[in-house]
Amino acid sequence: MSNPLDASQEPATSTGSRWRIVAGALALLFLASSPLWGPRLFSRFAFFRVRRVEVVGTRYTPADEVLARLRVDTMQSVWQPLGPLVARVTSHPQVASVVITRKLPGTLVVAVTERRPVALISTAAGLTAVDADGRLLPLDPSRTPVDAPVVAAAARDVAVYHLLGMIQREAPRLYARINSVGRPGAGELLFRLPNLQVRAMTNVTLARLSDIEPVEQDIARRQLQVTELDLRYRDQVIARLP
Repeated sequence: MSNPLDASQEPATSTGSRWRIVAGALALLFLASSPLWGPRLFSRFAFFRVRRVEVVGTRYTPADEVLARLRVDTMQSVWQPLGPLVARVTSHPQVASVVITRKLPGTLVVAVTERRPVALISTAAGLTAVDADGRLLPLDPSRTPVDAPVVAAAARDVAVYHLLGMIQREAPRLYARINSVGRPGAGELLFRLPNLQVRAMTNVTLARLSDIEPVEQDIARRQLQVTELDLRYRDQVIARLP
């Protein structure tokens, strides 16, 4: 039978262990914070070779594509310069920005901010996703679900994408209801929602689009059926019946 640990020895042993851990951590922090020779020294040790890469923040970008751009292996150190790694991952057309950090002793954490699709447009290859700046994104909607409105060819311009991007960020409930956007006439936009279409000018603001919500609530109270709301006239929302 083993003897229980002497109570008088436990604080000393525990305190000594804590001090060794703290001292080691401080030494490691001191060396790592030395911009010239700290990382260079650590990169020579096998203890700091890359064992794991964590990719976070991705929804549309496959992790294996991020790893392929990263181009790191287990013979490389986590203390290698991170700038080239960031540049490689950022070259992916779906990626807007990247932050790479080290999780010692052997993990690189790749935090990705993606370009978010705001619309689908029709191209020779089929439906293609675009972001708020009009960039074509490498997404295949048949394989990766993209919940975004279809923008008709006649309405395909950056101003429409910017507006959809703003609605997506600041009025997500309204954005989720938009099925498609078209341009029925010069200077006009037509938003198609379930059982309703909204007509507006191309310079319509998000605040102006938000006017449709109280109007819809009033229509529901009156138990009316409306097929179109027209926002083209200043300070008015015209509701058209079937």
